[in-house]
Amino acid sequence: MAGRLDGKVAVVTGGCSGIGLATVRRFASEGARVVIGDIDDVRGPAVVAELGGDATAAYVHVDVTDKDQVDALFATAKDRFGSVDVAFNNAGISPPDDDSILTTELDAWRRVQEVNLTSVYLCCKAALPYMIEQKSGSIINTASFVAVMGAATSQISYSASKGGVLSMTRELGVQFAREGVRVNALCPGPVNTPLLKELFAKDAERAARRLVHVPMGRFAEPEELASAVLFLASDDASFITASTFLVDGGISAAYVTPV
Repeated sequence: MAGRLDGKVAVVTGGCSGIGLATVRRFASEGARVVIGDIDDVRGPAVVAELGGDATAAYVHVDVTDKDQVDALFATAKDRFGSVDVAFNNAGISPPDDDSILTTELDAWRRVQEVNLTSVYLCCKAALPYMIEQKSGSIINTASFVAVMGAATSQISYSASKGGVLSMTRELGVQFAREGVRVNALCPGPVNTPLLKELFAKDAERAARRLVHVPMGRFAEPEELASAVLFLASDDASFITASTFLVDGGISAAYVTPV
C-alpha cells in the first residue's frame, strides 16, 4: 500500500527532537524524503542515518532566525530532491525567563519572538516560491493552544509569538489558496517533549496546575501530534487551509474538567 507522502519532499525545522523528530520519522515512514533543519549537529546526522541515509534524508544546520540559512535550507530540498512539497515550520523555544509581563525583560521577549515568529515568517517566505511555481504545497506552522486562550500563569512572549503565527498562517492560507498552496496552523496542547519536561521538571506545581485543565487528564505524546501533521501535509486534507487545527485533548473547549 502506497504511503500518504510517496514522492513528496518535506522540510521540517526543529526536526531533531520532540514533535519535529516524531514528524520526521512519520513522514519518512509514509514515503517522503525529508530535509531536517536544526542546530543539533550530533543528532541530525544520526537521524538521517536512521531514516536510510542520503538517498532519503538530509540534515542542514540552520539558525531559523537567519534568512540566508533558512533560504539555504529550502534550496537544499529543491536541489537535492527536486521539489518542496511540505514545510513543517516547527522550531521554537520557551525559556524560563519568559514569564509574566511584569518580570520578562526585553531581551527575553525579543529572543522568543525571533525564534518562534520571525522564523516562521522566514520559512514561509522561503518555501512559498517553490510551491507557487509547482502549483501545489502544504505548509504547517506550529502555533499553540495558547494562541486561542489566556493563561493566568503567563509566558508572555511565547503566547504572543504563537498568536502571531496563528494570524499569519490564516492570512497566508487565504492569500495563496488559489495558487494550490495550503497553509495551516497546528495548535498543540501541552506535549510530553523535552521542552515541556525542562519547563515543568523544575516546578511540579506548575505542571500540575496545567494538567488539571486537560479533559483527557494527560499531556499529548509527540507521535500524536505527528499524526495530525501528517494529515495536514497529505492529500487527505486537500480542502483544509487557513485552519486553526487544535490537537489539545479538549483543553480549549473546557469550562469544567472531569474529576
